[in-house]
Amino acid sequence: MKLVFTENPLTICNQHLDERKYIPEGTEVVITKFDPEGDNTQFFKDIEDADIIVNGYVYFDKEKIDALKKCKVISFQSTGYNEVDLDYAAEKGIAVASILDYCTQETAENAIAMMMNLQRRTLIYNRSVQVDKVWDPYIYANPQRIEGQTMSVIGLGRIGRHVARIAGKGLGMKILAYDPFIPKELADEVDATLVDFDTALAEADVVSIHMNLTDDNVHMFNKEAFKKMKKRPYVINEGRGPMISEVDLAWALDEGLVRGAGIDMLESEAPDAEYITNCPLINRDNVIINPHSGYLSDKSMDLIAEISITNGIACYEGRYKECWVVRNGVGLD
Repeated sequence: MKLVFTENPLTICNQHLDERKYIPEGTEVVITKFDPEGDNTQFFKDIEDADIIVNGYVYFDKEKIDALKKCKVISFQSTGYNEVDLDYAAEKGIAVASILDYCTQETAENAIAMMMNLQRRTLIYNRSVQVDKVWDPYIYANPQRIEGQTMSVIGLGRIGRHVARIAGKGLGMKILAYDPFIPKELADEVDATLVDFDTALAEADVVSIHMNLTDDNVHMFNKEAFKKMKKRPYVINEGRGPMISEVDLAWALDEGLVRGAGIDMLESEAPDAEYITNCPLINRDNVIINPHSGYLSDKSMDLIAEISITNGIACYEGRYKECWVVRNGVGLD
């Protein structure tokens, strides 16, 4: 059995030591890099005879899928699975597996932490003392009391529901939710009221985004959406970066339609220094940007390693139904 880890130029330093604990002895293990701007001859040579692909952040389009001569599964090390042509992989009989529920706690904690830091001015106060050497609690506008505010959760999956649970039961917030795919019973579990998208935006003091990225929700948060935010909310994005137009969010911040933002990923999933420098959200006191770190903890990283490998091996051995989830249905009939 040959197992290939596919990486991009920013993640190739990962030697996957945690994953190796779960790989059967005698397995050929290869770590290879795809560089969108480089020579990828070695990459295609490495994946050609792979039985299992364990993928970080390499997009598997038709060209790469066609290069897989015997592969049974592309196993993602994430809950997201937008970096593959799902239908074409299914045509080729290649399962696409991903992970569920390995970082629900971490991601929800991060969303709440960004919201609280923005509302309580924590980072700004810290800088005023430690950098500017100014001791003045009134140097900025008063922080807001969070209790009693309305949070609109956009995407009420596992993470969205956990955010709603913490914000509602823990912080005393009123919870609205927009998710056309979630039944009322799941919303009721976290005391969330399902509403339409426009209502969710209009009534929110905080908008917390937790949707998977699809072709339909790229730039879902654009000028038109920001104009519907009547209460100048804080916008938190723990979903994928392209759901928010960075240019339009910068405009909304400048126009005062959005009070502040906390985002865990930019539109580019692997931004270089030039991209970051030119990003219109950089160098703003009311914006927190994380390098897609919301999922990180010692526990979540071990679960990524274990589940991505066990998913891959299960599919390789024909035990598709034992995977956490097969996204394109291969092997489930």
